[in-house]
Amino acid sequence: MSRIFLPLLLASVVLPLLPGCLSLGTRALKADQVDYARALGDANKRQILTTVVGLRYADEPAVLGVSQIIAAYQFDATGGATLNSRPDPGGPLADVTGMVSYANHPTFTFTPTTGEAYATAYIRPLTPTLVLPLAESGVPIDLLLRLTVQSIGGLQNGALLGGPNGNGSPEFFELLATLRRLQLAGDLTIPYRQDAKGSHVSLVIAPAQPGEDAMVARDRARARKLLNLSTQAKAYDFVAGPGAGGPAGIPIVTRSVLAILSALGAEIEVPPEDVASGATKATLGLVGGETRPIMIIHAGRKAPRDAYVTVAYRSSDYWIDAADFDSKYAFTVVQDLMALAQTTDTSKAPVVTIGAN
Repeated sequence: MSRIFLPLLLASVVLPLLPGCLSLGTRALKADQVDYARALGDANKRQILTTVVGLRYADEPAVLGVSQIIAAYQFDATGGATLNSRPDPGGPLADVTGMVSYANHPTFTFTPTTGEAYATAYIRPLTPTLVLPLAESGVPIDLLLRLTVQSIGGLQNGALLGGPNGNGSPEFFELLATLRRLQLAGDLTIPYRQDAKGSHVSLVIAPAQPGEDAMVARDRARARKLLNLSTQAKAYDFVAGPGAGGPAGIPIVTRSVLAILSALGAEIEVPPEDVASGATKATLGLVGGETRPIMIIHAGRKAPRDAYVTVAYRSSDYWIDAADFDSKYAFTVVQDLMALAQTTDTSKAPVVTIGAN
């Protein structure tokens, strides 16, 4: 009896454990691909917000990226059975044992961004040919220019350390609103082209149409006037530099990623005592009909649990509200701009390795 019963007993202990061992790799891949992608996204958001807040207080930003993730799993299952069939007043004795162990040991590799990679991604101004085509993919032109441009056609955007003109010129913000209305009307495009002389990006304002809306006609004329453009040209090339341009060109001075993040930080409503003590500058005001900052970042003792992104800095929490779509969208555009700026070979996407056996 023992020769028959013992194998059956062993099988009943070990076989139920095998499906878990065999399917562990596929289940880990299904779950971890999404979970790690979400965790990387959340970590990136927190790093950006930390940099924005830190720059408001003149703290040097430290960029530390996740370059590799290794998810290592271990699943062990053992089982055993013994049967004592010797004559015994109580009958045969059987003993069954089993053990299951599971371990997860993820390894993260962090790489600081320094040297040439740091200069390219964060210090050097973004080129017009890099950022302006985003308007063709649906990004609102007013948001894009307000984030990435320091001046356009001689009109100045706001700047944290801009002195008496730090709030920018009202005509700059009027231009943004005008261009946005033309974009919504389908009368404004920003095509990209490449030829033997390099890459170019232009502003194209559609010609007048019979019976068109009077507001569109006024916006078209007003945009050309604000930018000092000729009414004869159909397309106007963006030319980098404050003094470049001409009747068929638009001089434009773009910002670096650090300048973009600094400008966002300048609009944060920080604790008044920090301004009074000299720890930071006063909040940048809004001019030219603007009614809200690019991105509303709240400061307080405790951030709500459902905040879109939260960081702690000094004695306060800073966060973006989960119900503030405009701020979340602006934050996403900033993430896209930072990703576009990281064009060197040393700025590679994280490699995630998930063990499947």
